[in-house]
Amino acid sequence: MGVAVLAYSGWLLEFFLPTGVSPVRDPAEALLAGPPVFRILLAVSGVAFLLAGPPLHRLGPVQWSARLSSISVSAFGAIVLFQAAYPEQSDVLSSLLNIVLVAGVISLIMWWPPGWRRLAVIGLVLVGATWLAVVLARQLGTFEGVFTRAQLVVRAVLYGVGGAYAFVKPAPRHAHR
Repeated sequence: MGVAVLAYSGWLLEFFLPTGVSPVRDPAEALLAGPPVFRILLAVSGVAFLLAGPPLHRLGPVQWSARLSSISVSAFGAIVLFQAAYPEQSDVLSSLLNIVLVAGVISLIMWWPPGWRRLAVIGLVLVGATWLAVVLARQLGTFEGVFTRAQLVVRAVLYGVGGAYAFVKPAPRHAHR
């Protein structure tokens, strides 16, 4: 998950590389038409998310909501990989990423313990707010770049929190006989 989140945050390199993309006006997806490093990092993150799903599947509890969480991580990775391969479809794929993320976060709310559940609820609200902000920015033709980048930050932070939970969650208790 760490590699996936770091590579997914590769868009931050736009502040160090000449891209010709405005971080205020142009959506973050416009970076995919720029230097190849952005598509490569997006593809790396897609593969890493895709491969993170099966180990998370084993770490989570054996219930459908926990399984949906790990499946959503792999689905997110598959869509991100597709986005790296076909950047011209970014608007549709970005919406699919939001749908998968919402499904994954809702599944976390259903099985995470209370303290972590609160973080998932906050994440769900932030995903919805940034999604709405991006839709409105596209309609109004203003600040789309700001809101798509905020959306990327929210996604990365949510997956970072999910990865942190996988490391700090209590180990399953086994009955001693």
